[in-house]
This record gives sequence, C-alpha cells and structure tokens, in this order.
Amino acid sequence: MVSVPQIARFRWADFILPSTLQLSPLLEILIEPVGCLTTCQRVQLGLHEALVNAVRHGNSEDPEKRLRVRRILTPNWLVWQVQDEGSGLPHEARQPALPEQMDALSGRGLFLIHQCFDDVRWSRRGNRLQLACRRPISGAGSQDP
Repeated sequence: MVSVPQIARFRWADFILPSTLQLSPLLEILIEPVGCLTTCQRVQLGLHEALVNAVRHGNSEDPEKRLRVRRILTPNWLVWQVQDEGSGLPHEARQPALPEQMDALSGRGLFLIHQCFDDVRWSRRGNRLQLACRRPISGAGSQDP
C-alpha cells in the first residue's frame, strides 16, 4: 500500500454586498462548510455580531457603502474576514469586555465574537476583522468537510 501525501487544500470565496442588516441569506452561505452543528451555531452567532458591527458602526448603515467578506477554508481552519468602508475601530476600543452596566443596550458584540472564535485579529486600520475557528473533528477521527 502506497501512502500518498495529502495536498493541502485552500479554498476561498469573496462576497461584496451593499451594507444592509438583512444578513440571514449571507450567514447561511458563510457557515455552509462548517459541518458540525455545535460549531456552526457558535460561528453563526459570532459572524452575525461581526457583520452587524460592520454595517452599523463601520458603514453607518449607509447602503451606498459595501461590506466585504472573504471565507477561507484550509485543512485545519475555517476563516472569515469581515471588512467595512469605515475609518476603523481604534486600537483601545477593541477589547472584548462586557459593558459595566449589565442592562446596557449595546456593548456585548466584541465579547461574544471573542467567545465564538478560536482566533480574532484586526487589521492595522481597524476596519477588517479576521475570525477563525479550528475545523471540527468528526467522531470517526477525520475532519468534517
């Protein structure tokens, strides 16, 4: 029996859309390759928060501005890059903390994003967020599709 080395497969897809809060169709497409239900639910929550932040805070809900999302699939990671056309979130505002007032109407998004992903990175400018999770391992010991 000859062992053939597995060639690393990297796939990506780019999505460029008007800045809108009607995110359900996009979310369904973005999470489609996840495979594992638990990971899928976690990723969906985190991506929803990131997309809403990009539309509301980055693009100021301006439909003339664009939302750019790149989905990258690697053998070990699932990665999403969410970019808006805003001026970017200042470095000091990127901390994943809950609001001091628990009944505050906002301020939980970054905390939730950090809870949902294994790795969270910002671009230098602060208008692109990279979110990554390790690929789930199936019960048979092989990785999900």
